[in-house]
Amino acid sequence: MALLLYTLSVRLYGLLLRLVSPFHPKARQWTRGRQSLFDGLESAFSGNAAPVAWFHCASLGEFEQGRPVIESYRKRYPNHHILLTFFSPSGYAVRKNYPVADHVTYLPLDTARHADRFVALVKPRIAFFVKYEFWYYHLRALHRQRIPVLSVSAIFRPEQLFFRPYGGFYRRLLTFFDHLFVQNEASRQLLIRIGIAPVTVAGDTRFDRVRQVYEARKAVPLAERFKDGRKLLVIGSSWPADTAVLVPFLNRFESPLKIIIAPHEIHGHDLDALQKSLTGQSVRYSQAEEATVAGADVLIIDNVGMLASLYQYGEFAYVGGGFGKGLHNILEAATFGMPLFFGPNHQRFQEATDLIEAGAARPIQQTADFENAFVPLYTNDAERFRQAELTRRYVAERTGATAAVMRWVEGRMESQ
Repeated sequence: MALLLYTLSVRLYGLLLRLVSPFHPKARQWTRGRQSLFDGLESAFSGNAAPVAWFHCASLGEFEQGRPVIESYRKRYPNHHILLTFFSPSGYAVRKNYPVADHVTYLPLDTARHADRFVALVKPRIAFFVKYEFWYYHLRALHRQRIPVLSVSAIFRPEQLFFRPYGGFYRRLLTFFDHLFVQNEASRQLLIRIGIAPVTVAGDTRFDRVRQVYEARKAVPLAERFKDGRKLLVIGSSWPADTAVLVPFLNRFESPLKIIIAPHEIHGHDLDALQKSLTGQSVRYSQAEEATVAGADVLIIDNVGMLASLYQYGEFAYVGGGFGKGLHNILEAATFGMPLFFGPNHQRFQEATDLIEAGAARPIQQTADFENAFVPLYTNDAERFRQAELTRRYVAERTGATAAVMRWVEGRMESQ
């Protein structure tokens, strides 16, 4: 019965997306991207003699978690064929030309026919599912063909269906994995209690990824010129709800401070509204000039892909998303070493909880919270340096998850 309900719900989901696709851009991308999916696979894999490694990510965030493993796999096995699939259009649209992968496509809708056809076409030698991806029929197809399947950077919580009295179907799904690499000991204990034994606490591969970002950081001369030797606050991946809380304080803060704002989404009307809300002189990155940018108080980043390198210039960072569905990536800022601030919706993010407990990050709910947290750090360099070291060390001490996964992969490959 549970399998029947699962199958019906998946098919209903696919049908619903097709029905709303004329009116919903993301649904339209989802359906159109799958229309010629198998034709693309036929073209890419017919006659392929190289071993195939299949990496599946739900969306862009999961891709960033899987990326260190993908790139390590490519270095270790340069002659293998790497397939990267996404469930969500937001991941596919950004990474469809990812150069490390040989072929990038969508995951077919999870039906028995699609999954069996997919595995028969691709013939993967190994498969990696990143974090939350648990698709019954695709996992079953791999399991039946005795293809090793790994879960990477998985995290489990007691309220998930796997651990409910009626969750037998979902517990069975977990048996299709050859090994699960989880982020923490709590996840391992939950799995052991339900009889899932091949589990390793490897940590989160995102730490490896942000360390890569740190090491590959690029100089941004315009930002350096803008900073002009002053203390700088980087507001990264912000939404209007974030800046609505921060701007009233920043407008009345009289001490020397430079501010970089990198909105999560770049729309002309939102940028116009942001600039109008600021009383200090602001300039958009695309319109700034090195000769004059130091005279501005606020630099607004109106492009995508620069934020990670901008954190290197900051003394403080505020990371957006915490007033919406969830916090954006705070580890990118933490790896550069600085006190962190973010909104109240952070509970699902272990790194946020850890850094709050360590005294290196502050959640805020209103303007006064930010003022009360920011001003003492601005005036007390010793405390700011202490918190900066805590965030830097937090990331540095948690790298290595990718190496743990690759050790298992190498052992399995050599035994085949």
